Amino acid sequence: MELRSVEELMDLLYACRGVRGAPERGGPGVDLHDHALQTAALLRRGRPADKELQLTGLVHAIGHLLCPTDPTGRAERAADAVRPLLGARVARLLALHPWLDAPAADEDLLSLRQADEDGRVVGVDAGVLEDWRTVLELVAARNSRLGAVD
Repeated sequence: MELRSVEELMDLLYACRGVRGAPERGGPGVDLHDHALQTAALLRRGRPADKELQLTGLVHAIGHLLCPTDPTGRAERAADAVRPLLGARVARLLALHPWLDAPAADEDLLSLRQADEDGRVVGVDAGVLEDWRTVLELVAARNSRLGAVD
């Protein structure tokens, strides 16, 4: 599946609502929709100028919906889905973030992994998905223009 519009991606992100991720540290799994918002908000706070990294945090959980029965294929499936819309950098970060042997010196991956870990608190208000629409549209438009030049 390749996502071709912000609307398609928003629909998929909304579909994460009510879906629980794997339980962490013996507790209940966090709602993937809430987790995506928390991860993106933490990245926005830590790296306010890096919209692509923030969006990577926002969309990283869609692999659970795209590939529910194969945990090892989720990251690559999510990367393939968003590449046409959000570009190569977001796709690369999505594909690499679960792999422990990925480049440890990559500051973007370290930030993403830390936000992914910290963004699992049940009940934290991290805003609403609609707040991210403009950022999604800006990155998608920039990616579309860059892709047209290649």
